[in-house]
Amino acid sequence: MNYYVIAGEPSGDLHGSNLLKAIKQVDEQAHFRCWGGDLMQAQGGEIIVHYKKIAFMGFVEVILNLRTILKNISFCKDDILKHKPDALILIDYPGFNLRIAKWAKQQGIRVFYYISPTIWAWKENRINTVRDCVERMYVILPFEKKFYGDRGVEVEYYGHPLVDVLKQEQAKVVSRQEFLSKYKLNEKPIIALLPGSRFQEIKRILPVMMEVIKYFPDYQFVVAATTSLPKQFYQDTTKGYPVTVITNDTYSIMHHSYVGLIKSGTSSIEAALFNLPHIVCYLGNGTSFAIAKKLVKVEYVSLVNLILGRLVVTELLQQDFTIPKIVAELKILLTDKKRYEILNDYNLLLSMLQEENISLKIANSIYKRLTTNAPHN
Repeated sequence: MNYYVIAGEPSGDLHGSNLLKAIKQVDEQAHFRCWGGDLMQAQGGEIIVHYKKIAFMGFVEVILNLRTILKNISFCKDDILKHKPDALILIDYPGFNLRIAKWAKQQGIRVFYYISPTIWAWKENRINTVRDCVERMYVILPFEKKFYGDRGVEVEYYGHPLVDVLKQEQAKVVSRQEFLSKYKLNEKPIIALLPGSRFQEIKRILPVMMEVIKYFPDYQFVVAATTSLPKQFYQDTTKGYPVTVITNDTYSIMHHSYVGLIKSGTSSIEAALFNLPHIVCYLGNGTSFAIAKKLVKVEYVSLVNLILGRLVVTELLQQDFTIPKIVAELKILLTDKKRYEILNDYNLLLSMLQEENISLKIANSIYKRLTTNAPHN
């Protein structure tokens, strides 16, 4: 069968690649035309548009790039019509994908959605688009199934796909001594710095992180860098600071670090699954953040806190992301008592997310619906 898959972010590329791999196991004739990245391409996806060209974040950033976004939507519609896929699989990226879902439904194209928009946080009316236009929604957070069910929408939940991913990655991680030797690190415990994956985020967050280093002379600091930005950018930002920049080895950094300072997003739950106590931070465009704060209905930003329903990892966002507050919270995090509490909470989190072969279960569900001509919705 022909599948048209749209992912607009690095995490979507990751989970999309695992889904493509799983679909190939159940459909030997599968062909994939994709908006995504290198990981999806490695699984045989024909990449039409790379996510690096479409990953706009924040209200202001979206407005500034609105013309490009609208051109992309128009191109996407034309491309889908030209290639007539048997199924359209949308992965997260709701601002774009929900528009495509509405249009695709009108064209008689079967639509599947993987990783729900955060309609439980804001824009709850988006559930109407899901109800009317999406044949099947596959959610990845335990509370989302009940949220949808309470509103009359049946969805499927098999666990969080990161559990499968991180099991595979943990098996690849080298020993501590190999890690230290590879990157010329010393024996001091490591504080991991994860400033994000987008230029707009990193240029605001990383300089603040650098100013924290001098307060912790008994630790060494490692920055997890992304390949989407040039090495020179990291060299310029960290120049003069006793810090090691490591590119494209984030999971090893998490595994071998003692604590972390992590930009809000998927990395927070990844860190929890790697048993890395951490603080969640964010410093973005002031206008975008102010708008979001008025619209968003959830109490927490970190998925760790949202899933467990209470404050487990500290959140330092926007005006709270200051050097004095970071230093104070890091000192608390470095105590044995706090570390013990957080690691216990991480065990509870894992028990709530624990499943196996999540991508394969979703692939089976999609393929079964396509081959048995199940009624739409």
